[in-house]
Amino acid sequence: MKAIKKNYLRVLRELRGCFLRKVCRMKTIGFIGGGNMAQALLEGVLKASLFKAKNVWVSDVRNERLDELKRLYGIQVTTDNSELTRHADVIVLSVKPQVMGNVLEGIAGTVKQDALVISIAAGITTEAIKAKLGPVQIVRVMPNTPALVGAGAGGLYNASASKDGLEIALDICSSVGKAIVVEDESLIDAVTAVSGSGPAYFFLLMEEMIKAGGQLGLTQETAKTLVLQTAKGAALLAESAQQRGEDPAMLRQKVTSPGGTTEAALKVMNENKLGETILKAITAARNRGEELSKG
Repeated sequence: MKAIKKNYLRVLRELRGCFLRKVCRMKTIGFIGGGNMAQALLEGVLKASLFKAKNVWVSDVRNERLDELKRLYGIQVTTDNSELTRHADVIVLSVKPQVMGNVLEGIAGTVKQDALVISIAAGITTEAIKAKLGPVQIVRVMPNTPALVGAGAGGLYNASASKDGLEIALDICSSVGKAIVVEDESLIDAVTAVSGSGPAYFFLLMEEMIKAGGQLGLTQETAKTLVLQTAKGAALLAESAQQRGEDPAMLRQKVTSPGGTTEAALKVMNENKLGETILKAITAARNRGEELSKG
């Protein structure tokens, strides 16, 4: 037992040492843009102890927003993006796509040569960022809004980051949910269509189910309570089943009794080509992402 414990502690020390070596090289993170997604990520990295509050910077044009974030988290704030880039080893570009060009021009020449730049702006390619900032480490990320509650799903494309740089980007995204890496940047548009925009698809389904419940005689509050809890339960059940090797299709089959109520509902959905509609919708989202990427 003593030998096992000794080996266990040694492995823990080695893992901690590897992590600390990564963080020591990139100990300061800065968020250009202090919106909701930036707040979710900075809260995530603080809770995960990836960075200390004193080494977290946020820049924004809104002084009141900076005051709020500083009060909540004790971080460093500035209205000057170039002040942030002079300090930051990791820079998260979390501004709206339509202002990204001006932001990149403003910080060009101020970014550290070995900095890791993470972009979460939809439709902005890594080539567009590289054209403005030069040969820095760049990772493009497509997060989604459930990151606000620590349940996000993010897709990452590594354009030019080192192995450690990509691991740090994964650690940052994983601090607010789950993150996967795609090997081709064009797949980020598919990630955007599936998970980036995906929460809205589920919200629409919930919205329509609540309406239907009301039309069938339930009160608005009762229908809402039932639908929201059902959505939460279904998601948790699907996650649990995945660990056992079961996918959503298998779960659907389990709850669909021949000649029962569920089968009656699913028959209507299939007759109205729900699957085709979803494919067309997600393809349209992917295509729009490609259009935005081309400017």
